[in-house]
Amino acid sequence: MAKAVIEHVNLTVSDPDRTADMLNTLFGWRIRWRGPAMNGGHTIHVGTDTHYIAVYRTADATGRPLHHAKGLPLNHVGIEVDDLDGVERRVLDYGLKTFSHDDYEPGRRFYFMDPDNIEYEIVSYTDTAHGSE
Repeated sequence: MAKAVIEHVNLTVSDPDRTADMLNTLFGWRIRWRGPAMNGGHTIHVGTDTHYIAVYRTADATGRPLHHAKGLPLNHVGIEVDDLDGVERRVLDYGLKTFSHDDYEPGRRFYFMDPDNIEYEIVSYTDTAHGSE
């Protein structure tokens, strides 16, 4: 079978600029593109050269942001990092709370909720995550 990878995920958020800033700050990513989107909305693509998260806000006919459904059916967004402790410090410094810290094969992880109530799982599979470097 041919190789398949996730190129991007599109999340509806209340404030694309705020979410893009959060993702850039926490993960060292960059804004790849920003501009108008379907239904009078606004989208920002934030990530790396090969993968990104599109953060999207829709609008009504007058251009006012619309309320968006939260949570279902999305469970969480999983992001792999090589410095779990460093990312957790940035999450906490950003003013977010972490929870559900686990250390089981194949790696260590923790979770946090963003201002739109979107859950993120941050996981590391590196030996340094276990302090055995």
